[in-house]
Amino acid sequence: MFESFISTVNDIVWSPALVVLLVGAGLYFTVRTRFVQLRRFGLMVRSLFAPAHKEEDGSKKGISSFEAFCVALSGRVGTGNIVGVATAIALGGPGAVFWMWIIAFFGASTAFVESTLAQLFKFHHSTGYRGGPSCYIEKGLKCKWLAVLFSVLSLVGYGLLLSPVQSNGLTAALGNAFSLPPLACGLGLAFILGLVIIGGIKSISRVASIVTPFMALGYIVITIIVVASHIEVVPAVLKSIVTNAFGIHPLVGGILGSTIMMGVKRGIFSNEAGQGSGAIVSASASVSHPARQGLAQAFSVYVDTLLICTATALMILCSGNYNVLDARTGEVLVANAPELGANYVGYTQAAVDSVLSGFGSSFVGIALLFFSFTTIMAYYFYGESSIIYLFSGKGRSAKGEKLVIWAYRFALIGMVVFGSLKEAGVIWQMGDIGVGLVAWINVVALIILCPLAVQALKEYEKK
Repeated sequence: MFESFISTVNDIVWSPALVVLLVGAGLYFTVRTRFVQLRRFGLMVRSLFAPAHKEEDGSKKGISSFEAFCVALSGRVGTGNIVGVATAIALGGPGAVFWMWIIAFFGASTAFVESTLAQLFKFHHSTGYRGGPSCYIEKGLKCKWLAVLFSVLSLVGYGLLLSPVQSNGLTAALGNAFSLPPLACGLGLAFILGLVIIGGIKSISRVASIVTPFMALGYIVITIIVVASHIEVVPAVLKSIVTNAFGIHPLVGGILGSTIMMGVKRGIFSNEAGQGSGAIVSASASVSHPARQGLAQAFSVYVDTLLICTATALMILCSGNYNVLDARTGEVLVANAPELGANYVGYTQAAVDSVLSGFGSSFVGIALLFFSFTTIMAYYFYGESSIIYLFSGKGRSAKGEKLVIWAYRFALIGMVVFGSLKEAGVIWQMGDIGVGLVAWINVVALIILCPLAVQALKEYEKK
């Protein structure tokens, strides 16, 4: 009953209309900003390393662009980069990777617009700058009730629906690698997470700025080793990604709709462009100009999808350790690794094992430990910021705010344990619902407010 309900809601939220909206919005932002993700690539990289802007009194009330980049990237780089990519290939074929690239390219312009708007409408809190979609919806669209709804959906979506996805993927990987029981994995992750999130944004940003670059670099190094060992098949793999993207394949051509849908869904799930989460982090940064932070966040989409997701996809496809299934019937269309079945995380582990025998399971398990931990850490921050927004303004109750934040901490930790015990299929559908709901509201708001971000970009470029 529960599984059927979740499936029905997921189909409604993720109708083809949402796919068209996300891709169309990214195309619109790309044209309006005159392909800022290409024109200003060098400036995007330089923007990462700008120091935190000092206020007139010499104080720093926010985090730096690099810290904001790391927090946002820690939210983007997670289970979606390992399990999510494998799921996209399993249910959409190699062509799903192409559509992940497309959504990342256009998503970079979306990330620029939402992060720039977040800087334009941020507010100061005792813990530093805060803001995000709720603020630009309230102040830019003059629509308070929709801003409140977005905050509530963010709170539920990230804290209660998306966090279990991360713990579920981690549990599967550690179970494959070390035969650890799911409950032990969930409790261990919950304990470590609790130690960090109590420290708030300063603690989260410090941990993210250290762990995120380290884990991403380590993962890329292993990927290069695996792909280099299969270098002779890379041209054929790249060709299959492009041809399968348009249904030009006798076996998987019949699931073209699923190919596009899985590529877009997993691309959005991974890079989060359009969800508003990157905007929530960007509002906490202290920068000299709003567009500077927009450029920094646009670059994080490239790092997440075009670099890390592509690395996972190439490992899986070059090693041939994957299957392609019909998402509706469960029929196996391509059985390259029948022993793995629908063990999605096993695809990535087997890919590493194909070169570094006996190392794949443990490496992916450890990688997911870092990825999942930092992603849930970022999810917590998104939810905490939503609570702070809901308690902002006149009549704000500081005690009430703290009480709700503590309740949220316990609820999130509980859902982390819950995710480690449930079936992967249900957990992923819950995560998709959480992503889809906030994306619907945020993208519509971005389209309306886009001229403000374009104006900020023009002002910044004149300087």
